[in-house]
Amino acid sequence: MKRFGLATQIFIALVLGIVVGALFHGNETVMAILVPIGDIFIHLIKMIVIPIVMAALIVSIAGVGDIKKLGKLGGKTLLYFEIVTTIAIVIGLLAANLFHPGSGLDTSNLEKSDISKYEETTNTAGSSGFGETISHIVPSNVFESMAQADLLPIIFFSVLFGLGVAAIGEKGKPILGFFEGVLEVMFWVTNLVMKFAPFGVFALIGVTVAKFGIATLIPLGNLVIAVYVTMVFFVFAILGIIAKMSGTSIFVILKVLKDELILAFTTASSESVLPRLMDKMEKFGCSKSITSFVIPTGYTFNLDGSSIYQALASLFVAQMYGIDLSITQQITMLLVLMLTSKGMAGVPGASFVVVLTTLGSMGLPVEGVAFIAGIDRILDMGRSAVNVIGNSLAAIVMSKWEGEFDQDKANHYVDSIKQSDVA
Repeated sequence: MKRFGLATQIFIALVLGIVVGALFHGNETVMAILVPIGDIFIHLIKMIVIPIVMAALIVSIAGVGDIKKLGKLGGKTLLYFEIVTTIAIVIGLLAANLFHPGSGLDTSNLEKSDISKYEETTNTAGSSGFGETISHIVPSNVFESMAQADLLPIIFFSVLFGLGVAAIGEKGKPILGFFEGVLEVMFWVTNLVMKFAPFGVFALIGVTVAKFGIATLIPLGNLVIAVYVTMVFFVFAILGIIAKMSGTSIFVILKVLKDELILAFTTASSESVLPRLMDKMEKFGCSKSITSFVIPTGYTFNLDGSSIYQALASLFVAQMYGIDLSITQQITMLLVLMLTSKGMAGVPGASFVVVLTTLGSMGLPVEGVAFIAGIDRILDMGRSAVNVIGNSLAAIVMSKWEGEFDQDKANHYVDSIKQSDVA
């Protein structure tokens, strides 16, 4: 498969996975063979994310070395994230009112999936107040946070550590050199891991189709269509306008991120492309220090695709049970989603947990989410790709805002991609 690029390899793997899954629908033996392959790929991705995020943040923060500048960047970044994700939630709610995906759904023919693990997580997460959510940002044990892949406390520690390296001057240079070396090594490891991506995608898609069957999409087709149409609209209308205002084009961004978007879509994991996304945005002209801060932080605070899905899914459940929410109730739901979508970041099955928590707080039947569980992976594929686009654009916007975007470097990189496509 060396003659084909990564994007082509992954697409072929996706098609083959769907075919194999459809042919062996319900076959436990085939699923038992495929599951470990998919799990290995996901484990490989999780293995490289934390070292890269820590090393990149420490190197970039130590390079900035100015706590005032960092505070200013952090404030602007969080403001941007809050505005864009709120727009995403509003559009999700408007789309649910426009499409009415849950109306007239015959729930008797749908197989309820087990969501007990999500309900348990929701009860634990939901019992945490706003104060606990804020205090959770500060790790009591950074190694425990690393073991749990909890990005927010890791980001907090890495920022402080980077500032410490900068503060001690010459004595900090060996430490800085060490983490620069770690970063280079981890990018090499990332390229190695990506060679396994087609096999991982084949297994992950194959298991999903073999387990649920293609027919699973039919009764819930309205929700799938509504989510994807809304996401496409959000990318080309909202993110397209933001890209235009920042002096670039959404089509250029899509071209630059072609491989990463296909990988994120097929694996249903935006985390799978985090290392490559940081590398690509730096090559595209974004400041290294800004990219290393904005993108990992965006994986917690700027999940546009997830925000759209959470809003649509919440109203879908209400519509499914024939519950008509007033404008006031939907505004309340908007405010709840603005809080829960941030507070649940890093929680396993975060989008599911957010929807469950939102439904519970609004007094809506949480068991309705069980109907979405069977097709959640199909929806997750779309929202993962949108999350990647949103965070890459955020890095561009913040670099431009801070006057640290290299347009010549961006133009050169885009030209090199065009030439490689022709070749």
